[in-house]
Amino acid sequence: MSKPVRRILVTNDDGIDAPGLKIAKQIADQLSDDVWVVAPAEENSGASHSLTFTKPIRLIKKGPKKYAVTGTPTDCVVVATRQLLRDNLPDLVLSGVNFGQNIAEDVSYSGTVSAAKEGTIVGIPSVALSQMVSPDGKRQIRFQIAAKYGAGIIKKLVAEGWPQGTLININFPHIDLKVTPEIVVTNQGKRDINILQLDERLDPRGSPYYWYNFDRTNFKHPKGSDLEALYQGKITVTPLKMDHTDTALKRKLTKLF
Repeated sequence: MSKPVRRILVTNDDGIDAPGLKIAKQIADQLSDDVWVVAPAEENSGASHSLTFTKPIRLIKKGPKKYAVTGTPTDCVVVATRQLLRDNLPDLVLSGVNFGQNIAEDVSYSGTVSAAKEGTIVGIPSVALSQMVSPDGKRQIRFQIAAKYGAGIIKKLVAEGWPQGTLININFPHIDLKVTPEIVVTNQGKRDINILQLDERLDPRGSPYYWYNFDRTNFKHPKGSDLEALYQGKITVTPLKMDHTDTALKRKLTKLF
């Protein structure tokens, strides 16, 4: 049986040496015989959809069809599609597998999701892949879940197809490896904004500095959302549109002018 995709670009935001990138490559290898890896030279978690404008971007060859970019995840997709692979663009972009889930408002901050956004802007079907960490705060991770189910899910999605201007965001739960998870299609959720906190500390000179801290002990899981399903141990598949227009409000505001 032939593989469903001719060429795949794999990227991430955790960096070229991240273990999740190896899982994404393994997934891609089950879908195509022509897989290219172009990932940030260093970790870029939380880079969102940023581009590098203040310094030059370098492309560093790491091996056959494997390159590091001294920039953001978005830079990686730009360099791959505008330079490295411009004469023979990939048919699919896979971004991940991220160390930690990207659900709810995470998708606005995530470099992993933003690389898939950039692929979508270019007109290439794109999928973001993230593996949930243990919810007990110990940040244990089981990439085996993504490795086991990722290719099968993507094969079904590719066969079905999805509209231009939409990307697919997939999150894998932190579950026992013996459990077979349900796969559900969800809405993007929204957390209580108060879970994001600033942890103030003092350096040796007495000057304050800050770390982000997340209070995950008390927030609601909106029904039908990626938040609810992932914490129920399900694999979530969430289609995200690039067009942020509030069409209903647009119609209302049009009457004002």
